[in-house]
Amino acid sequence: MRYETRNLRELPKFRDGLSYLYVEHARIEQQDRAIACYRQDGMVAVPVAALGILFLGPGTSVTHAAVRNLAEGGCMVCWVGEDFGRFYAAGLGETRSSLNLMRQARAWADTRLRLEVAVRLYRIRFQTPLPADLTLRQIRGMEGIRVRETYARASRETGVPWRGRNYKRDNWHDTDPVNRAISTGASIMYGVCHSAIVSAGYSPALGFIHTGKQLSFVYDLADVYKADILIPAAFRTAAESTVGIEQRIRTAVRAQIQASRLLERAVDGLHGLFSGLDSGEGQPETDDPYAADAARPGGLWDPEGTVPGGVDYGGDGVGEGSAEPERRTEPLDD
Repeated sequence: MRYETRNLRELPKFRDGLSYLYVEHARIEQQDRAIACYRQDGMVAVPVAALGILFLGPGTSVTHAAVRNLAEGGCMVCWVGEDFGRFYAAGLGETRSSLNLMRQARAWADTRLRLEVAVRLYRIRFQTPLPADLTLRQIRGMEGIRVRETYARASRETGVPWRGRNYKRDNWHDTDPVNRAISTGASIMYGVCHSAIVSAGYSPALGFIHTGKQLSFVYDLADVYKADILIPAAFRTAAESTVGIEQRIRTAVRAQIQASRLLERAVDGLHGLFSGLDSGEGQPETDDPYAADAARPGGLWDPEGTVPGGVDYGGDGVGEGSAEPERRTEPLDD
C-alpha cells in the first residue's frame, strides 16, 4: 500500500501494533514527531508512532533528520525495489532485540530442532495433514510430486505446454516464455520474503531446507507460497501472450501478493514456525531474559545462565555473593 493513503487506519497489520508503509517516487523529511512524504501531487504527514516498518521504493530520497526520527521512534527502514521486487538494505527495528534471531540460530544449530523446522516448512505446503512417522526424505519426495502436479495442472488449465523447469542464464531469451515468467516472478517473491525475514528479526542466511547461501532462508520461505501465487500467475500470463512477458508477470505477481496479503502472512508464518521449540531438556526458546527488553542493556552470556548487562562486575563484593553488583552510570549503547 503506497504512502498517499490518507487514513492510517487502512494500513495493513503484520500483527497487533505493527504496521508498514511502502513509499516510492517521493522525498521524505522530518516534521516534528512525524515524517512528511512529498510528491508532485502533495504532501502526507505520517506519525512515526503509527509505523513499525517503512519500505522505501525507487525514486525515494530521505533526509538524515527523518531517518533519525524514525530510528528514535522505533520504526525499521528498508530499502527495496519496486513493490518489494528486490531487497537492498535495512535499518534497525523497534526493540533492537535479537530474540527471534536467537530462536532461529538455536533451531538451526540443533540437528533435532532443525529437522523439526524443516518438516514444518514442508508440512504447511500440503492442504491435508501428513502422517507423523514420515522421514524427511519421504516428505521431500512427496513435495517433488506435489510441485510436478502443480505445474501439470496449471499447464492443463491454461493450455500452455510444459516441458519442465529449465532456464538458461547465459541465453535468457532462448528459454521458453513460461520459464522466463516463473524466474522473473520468483525474484519478486524473494524480495517480499527477504523483507519479511529481516523486518521480523530473523536471518536470511540460516536456512533449514536450503543451505550454504546468504539467502537460504529466503528460498525456504518463498517455496511455501510459490505454488499458490507464482505458478498460476506465470501460466496465466504466458497463456495471454508471450510479448513483454517479464513486465506483465511482474505486474501479475505483485497483484497476487497484495491480494493474498503475503507480507503479513509471511511474518505471521515465521513466528509460528519457531513457536513451541525447546532443546528437549525443558529449556525455553531463549535463555536470555534481557533479549526482548528494549529499555535494558543486553545480557551477558554465562554457562550457568545469562547475567545482566550494563553492570560493573569489577566492583567490591562482586563474585563474593553480592546480590546486586554496582551498575554503570555512563550511557550505554544498545
